[in-house]
Amino acid sequence: MKKYDYVLVGSGLYAGVWANEARKKGKKCLVVEKRDHIGGNVFCEDMEGIHVHRYGAHIFHTSNREVWDYVNGLAEFNRYTNSPVANYKGEMFNMPFNMNTFSKMWGISTPEQARNIIEEQRKAITGEPKNLEEQAVSLVGTDIYEKLVKGYTEKQWGRDCRELPAFIIKRLPVRFTYDNNYFNDLYQGIPIGGYNVIIDKMFEGCTIHTGTDYLKNRDYYNELGEKIIYTGAIDAYFRYQYGRLEYRSLRFETEVLDMDNYQGVAVVNYTDRETPYTRIIEHKHFEFGTQPKTVITREYPAAWEEGMEAYYTVNDEKNQKLYQQYARLAEKEENVVFGGRLAEYKYYDMDKVIASALERIKKAGI
Repeated sequence: MKKYDYVLVGSGLYAGVWANEARKKGKKCLVVEKRDHIGGNVFCEDMEGIHVHRYGAHIFHTSNREVWDYVNGLAEFNRYTNSPVANYKGEMFNMPFNMNTFSKMWGISTPEQARNIIEEQRKAITGEPKNLEEQAVSLVGTDIYEKLVKGYTEKQWGRDCRELPAFIIKRLPVRFTYDNNYFNDLYQGIPIGGYNVIIDKMFEGCTIHTGTDYLKNRDYYNELGEKIIYTGAIDAYFRYQYGRLEYRSLRFETEVLDMDNYQGVAVVNYTDRETPYTRIIEHKHFEFGTQPKTVITREYPAAWEEGMEAYYTVNDEKNQKLYQQYARLAEKEENVVFGGRLAEYKYYDMDKVIASALERIKKAGI
């Protein structure tokens, strides 16, 4: 008999669901986390009485009732609605693209007027779009593309839109209503007290080793657990034997300001190419804070290098082929479950991570 039923590598939401469900069945879990805290990218830091999303804005949204009930069983959620604003050289536009955006951009007032302008501008692209620029213009026209898509996207990917493949933007949400709610999901909000409330509940009763790299001590940890739940990078697990998968990273600059309200909204996207950051997050607005000070974070896209956090997978054809090679190796690992964003090499919204973990646990018959 080994000391633990599960060794959880990483402590984000995927591992958290395993820990929570395992505890309900009387199982013992050991958590091995490389960072100095648990919670993965949803970890919050308390600054000036404000729950600061250390790794960028995390707004929970889902249409999956099972998942919504699950997270509400861990924490109460507030009524926060994601309504970001775009700043283009000082001009402010509502997001997602809706009648408020079009009214500001063109001085119009009806859906018919907006449709006519967009339809006319889309004619600039004929035939199948050959790159991201052509794809975006074919979806939303030239004005919206130039002001609200081009600069932001080029900063995010570190490349000109004409050098990026069209499939990156399969669709751009366009609404012909005066509705600034970014998500179409039935449910959304922020856990009252921040995400740490959920994380602490999920990992309650676990033995936790932070500041520890599982991959440098894998033989030791494998001996401790009956099964490994691995949520780290899949290529790192297999010692990069087929080569390295690509990612995009982020850099954050966080600042406390001696004022109660800096930008009036939680998220402002900076969509011109010249501003080096893609957005500014003002964290207190996630929870309708009234603290005398405020905390803002500037978010800078960055090319990923070894040792940096991998935030976004680069799911182009080359990387998908490489991932499939690693996925075939993963299928042969009898005592290891690979799950989550890095282990499955895919962009995961929080609700999808939770749903995926719950589904895998059902299959495992915990």
